[in-house]
Amino acid sequence: MSKGRYSKYIRPISITIDCVILVVLSVFFLEEFPISLPYFLVYEVISWLALAYYIGFYEVYRFTKPTEIMTLLFKQLFLFSLIIIAFFSITREIIFSFKYLLSFIALTFVLITVFKSLLFYYLKKYRIVLGGNYRNVIIIGYTKSSRNLQKLFQNRSDYGYHFKGFFSDKVKTEEVIGTISEIETFVLNNKIDDIYCALKELSNHQLKDLVEFADYHKKTIKFIPESNEIYAKNLKIDYYEFFPILSLKRTPLNEPLLKFSKRLFDLLFSLFILFFIMSWLVPIIAILIKLESKGPVFFKQGRPGLDEKEFFCYKFRSMKINDKTEESVTKNDPRITKTGAFLRKSSFDELPQFFNVFLGDMSIVGPRPHLWSHNNEYQLKIKKYNFRLHIKPGITGLAQVKGFRGEIETDDEMINRIKYDLFYIENWSLLLDLKIIFLTVINIFKGQEKAY
Repeated sequence: MSKGRYSKYIRPISITIDCVILVVLSVFFLEEFPISLPYFLVYEVISWLALAYYIGFYEVYRFTKPTEIMTLLFKQLFLFSLIIIAFFSITREIIFSFKYLLSFIALTFVLITVFKSLLFYYLKKYRIVLGGNYRNVIIIGYTKSSRNLQKLFQNRSDYGYHFKGFFSDKVKTEEVIGTISEIETFVLNNKIDDIYCALKELSNHQLKDLVEFADYHKKTIKFIPESNEIYAKNLKIDYYEFFPILSLKRTPLNEPLLKFSKRLFDLLFSLFILFFIMSWLVPIIAILIKLESKGPVFFKQGRPGLDEKEFFCYKFRSMKINDKTEESVTKNDPRITKTGAFLRKSSFDELPQFFNVFLGDMSIVGPRPHLWSHNNEYQLKIKKYNFRLHIKPGITGLAQVKGFRGEIETDDEMINRIKYDLFYIENWSLLLDLKIIFLTVINIFKGQEKAY
């Protein structure tokens, strides 16, 4: 099958269609506005393109996740709406029909979102069903990470990669089809597009030659990081004059707009829960707790929060009064009351943490706040542990919906929990938060093994 090479046309076509949608909708909705329409169209298109360049709206690739695409869509359309509204303030034009302006903005949102979604969907279908626009790839090095990448290429046909084989000087298996010295001939004879390298298998001299070969023949070369315990880094490249520097892109939440949007979502969500659920549920649970055992209805405990600053985490009391609050709960723990067992099984004991969210100490979604004893222990054992303290802790989190909640029995369980926390921090989006909340609700009804 011949290889379709339409990739270079996708972005120009996408930009053109977006601009056509903007212009057509502007003419239809704003023709009667007391403005100079040609000037407005120029302003509109230039603003759209400048904003798209600034936020990387069209920097979407075959491996880009749907949540990242939707985040880009929201950012682009939200900021573009502000720019359009600002036009009328800057020019001091009188908007005689604000309804028409809102209709124009809303329909722009809908049409461009639908177009992007359909484009993304059908490109994936095309790669799966027809094998179109695939890229031939090889991998240098036969390591654990490179084998995981091979499985990804083979399992995700929608990414559009055809894996051709491994090359290695150190390992000989059926999957290794040649040595590093044979790569250049193979790449040219088999129309290889991408070369992925496990750096530990290449000497400096081999790496230099390979980069020069890839540059000369216009092949893409990429590097595979090795992972021993935890590796979850988004690398970006900066240039100090002509000198390239690789640095970590810590989290999208470093951006003020995204940080504000997460806080606004937390505030609105927590207010909804407090007014419409907690207002009538708290008295019922309080009565059940008081009928079974003496002591306060709420249990509060100091936990490490953002930047390891202590805050008081609130829960419904699920145990008898005891002096071992820094010890984790174990299965069939004698400290837990009958009411407490129900509260913990249903996760209702966590509901008072919506007060923490409202106060700004916690977020709806984020890394769970650990006990101080665990925090002090594992930050010495796990190098990247403290990275989870860069954002507010959450009522629920990615690690929890993936099954890593409750009692920590081995170091590996904590390591896996931290891996998911780091992935969440570095790949945050509002859609990811919504997905985690949805999965949390599903897990509550299904029941979780360690919900005790």
